[in-house]
Amino acid sequence: MFTHLIDRTLIRPWVAVRRWPVESQLGARRNAMVASTALAQRRAELQDVEEFLAARRGTPMSEVVASAANG
Repeated sequence: MFTHLIDRTLIRPWVAVRRWPVESQLGARRNAMVASTALAQRRAELQDVEEFLAARRGTPMSEVVASAANG
């Protein structure tokens, strides 16, 4: 009975410590994928808006792309 108590109190924290880097990396990767997806959606929306405004102004897209690249 005493060995069972030792196994239970010493091994479980060790398992958690060994799993922590893997779980941490998986969480970081998931967060990065969510952020990347959000940024890609924003870029696509921005490009759609720029194309729409360029069409309304009659501005060639090459000028819009150049101005967007320059900030």
